[in-house]
Amino acid sequence: MAAVYTLLVLFLAVFVAGFIFLVMGAIHFDFSNSEIPPGVNQPVKLRIIHVILISRAVMGKILENIGICSQVSFVRYVQGGKTLGVDPKLFIKDVWFEKVPVRIYQPKALSASQRRGVMFFHGGGWVFGSLETYEKLCRSIARESASVVISVGYRLAPEHTYPAAYEDCLNATIHFMKNIEHYGVDPANVIVCGDSAGGNLAAAVSQTLAGRADLPKLRAQILIYPGLQALDFNLPSYHQNRGVPLLFRERAAFYVLQYLNGDASNLEEVLEGSHIPIDIKLKYKKWVSPDNIPEKFKVRGYKPHVLLDCTGEVYESVKRLCEPNLCPLLAEDAVVHQLPESFILTCEYDVLRDDGLLYKKRLEDNGVRVTWYHLEDGFHGIINSIYSDWFSFSSGKRGLDNIV
Repeated sequence: MAAVYTLLVLFLAVFVAGFIFLVMGAIHFDFSNSEIPPGVNQPVKLRIIHVILISRAVMGKILENIGICSQVSFVRYVQGGKTLGVDPKLFIKDVWFEKVPVRIYQPKALSASQRRGVMFFHGGGWVFGSLETYEKLCRSIARESASVVISVGYRLAPEHTYPAAYEDCLNATIHFMKNIEHYGVDPANVIVCGDSAGGNLAAAVSQTLAGRADLPKLRAQILIYPGLQALDFNLPSYHQNRGVPLLFRERAAFYVLQYLNGDASNLEEVLEGSHIPIDIKLKYKKWVSPDNIPEKFKVRGYKPHVLLDCTGEVYESVKRLCEPNLCPLLAEDAVVHQLPESFILTCEYDVLRDDGLLYKKRLEDNGVRVTWYHLEDGFHGIINSIYSDWFSFSSGKRGLDNIV
């Protein structure tokens, strides 16, 4: 019995030592491959959060390798968040819109008029995120703006690939608009809102509904550091911020491929730009080009990228990246000019910054009113990060105040 106990202790010691070694190795790799520019808001906090995320990912990989659970499942579980309980100012209820789970936040205070409604689509690269991880943010928006907020728990990749998330967000929005009288919401005052991948979904839903004559027109769209295209991962912001937490350039491309078809085998081609034929790139160059980025955003060491062609085999596997429901920046002008008033938030130290800048230009060129708020010291994910128990960011609070 003593021998068994000794072996067990030895095994646990080796396991813990191995885990520590792997974590330290991952952290060392992170420090050598990441960069936190001097202008980032509260850089020490950001570095600590990034190290925590790296440790979580490593632990998930270990559990996956020994057959306990997948890395994605582990990270989702840890991200789940705490149950917050009742809110003194809100009625909160989980229901289903058709086959889509949603969480409704309704202010308790009486209102003299119908409220605005906000359809909220969470971020997380279409792979992570949930109703729980965005609970604090949705409560805050509902309280501070006195709005009815509907948070949508859309299906996640890679288990459910494109267009699953888009269809869930679209169907939930249509269901809400068709049953709006039950929620005390003004049909003419419905807004779609989302951050990161959720901003992508909000933009896609807004474009689809722009052509619907059987539904009220959306009042506005709120796009928080949205990812809006996958043709060019060599725009200025993708190079300048390629190693800035919380979203590396490589991970941005990886998440798009996970959403597209759950297959990241063409990641290198996507990163170097050899996944789309030159003739198609030239077709969309009027919309997706560094030429459309203001010069002041190119001063941090940007160098133009040489256009590369691609093989038919690679393009065949990723050609749906040219569909506007996946990459809203590629929608035709006939659709864009019908879009509602828009609010776009971008962050200087974010690989997705230029997606937002390019869409801002497209909207303005088509006569759509745009309110643009740029966090000069912000990074990707900063809005939801302000609700961390230990780490909050003043820049993220400024961003949320402007959204509200």
